[in-house]
Amino acid sequence: MPASDTLRAASSARPLTLAAYASFVPIGIVTVLLGPMLPTLSARWSLNYSQAGALFTVQYLTATAAVALSGWMVGLRGYRFAINAGLVLVTAGMVLLLAGPKALGIIGIAAYGAGLGFTVPAANLLVAEVNPKERSAKLNVLNFCWSTGAVACPFLVAAAAKSSHVPLFLELVAGFSLLVAIGIAVMPASIVEPAVAPAVKGSRSLGIEWKSRVLPALALLFFIYVGTENSFGGWVATYAKSLGSLTPTMAVTTPSFFYGSLMLGRWLAPMLLRAIDDVRLVQAGLLVACSGMVGLVLSHALPGVVLSACVAGLGLSSVYPITISVMSREFGPAASRVGSLMFTLSNVGGGSLPWVVGVFSNQFATLKAGLTVPLLGSMAMFLLYLRNWKAEAIEGST
Repeated sequence: MPASDTLRAASSARPLTLAAYASFVPIGIVTVLLGPMLPTLSARWSLNYSQAGALFTVQYLTATAAVALSGWMVGLRGYRFAINAGLVLVTAGMVLLLAGPKALGIIGIAAYGAGLGFTVPAANLLVAEVNPKERSAKLNVLNFCWSTGAVACPFLVAAAAKSSHVPLFLELVAGFSLLVAIGIAVMPASIVEPAVAPAVKGSRSLGIEWKSRVLPALALLFFIYVGTENSFGGWVATYAKSLGSLTPTMAVTTPSFFYGSLMLGRWLAPMLLRAIDDVRLVQAGLLVACSGMVGLVLSHALPGVVLSACVAGLGLSSVYPITISVMSREFGPAASRVGSLMFTLSNVGGGSLPWVVGVFSNQFATLKAGLTVPLLGSMAMFLLYLRNWKAEAIEGST
């Protein structure tokens, strides 16, 4: 690469990273919106546990389809185009959610699900590619930005519901998403995106070792992680409400303790990564997450629910960004294409495991039974992270 191109790429890294950070605040709000909205939507549309769980499936089915197209879109039009396409769909979904009958609301869920599918992988891969020397740290900051939106969401929903302004809240989120999209769209042409591996036939030309032993382990991690996080975060408000000892407003805000701990953990991660390698950080975190999930199943009142949610969130906080970092280091410029597969699997997990929580809860007539699903997911991820990752994927921690 000529020296001038190298300088342009280096000077572009910061604004591109900041653009991704900005996009992830509304994305964080929208990703977790269904959890705190679930009690309201269940009452409005007369849904049982299984039917309510299927709403997550709608969101993540369309997200999965969008993720499958995201690698192609990034290769054709670039990372920023994919991020903006997602933000526009999020805007449409927010406007439609409560604009009419259940069918229109489900279309809104499908629309913003597709928006998440375009934006999330594109932003993650963009940050990984423009920060090759600080991937794990920068990805934790990116997901910290996501967490700020996720933490705020339940409180905002609760406040909007209390004042009967939920439609206004959704319109404000739509406006926020559109504003960020406009800001990214008007970035100057001098900002250069990183190169993406071209879509040509043959795994060798893409730099992808499809027979690598790391690939199936990564695939399982992506599938399980998003399903686990969504199962816990998506159902904790409904679980808190089912205890009968909390006001509806307090029950709706309980996911914020989970997402607040995710945010705290991602804020601390760059500092922790200076003293501990990223695989060991994930291993320790997953053990902490398991203890929090056991605590939630055993909880009967607010203090136990809050403490368990905080512990689980802190434990899970670094798993996803570090797993993305592992993938990016392993596959280099081809990560956007491998990422299409990985993020597709993550959305399949995100849509299916919360539904499994609902099915188990219906089967055993208690939400406690369903909440064993994220616990088992955390245990499975811990076992996957016991493999020899350093030798294959993450030689030299960031």
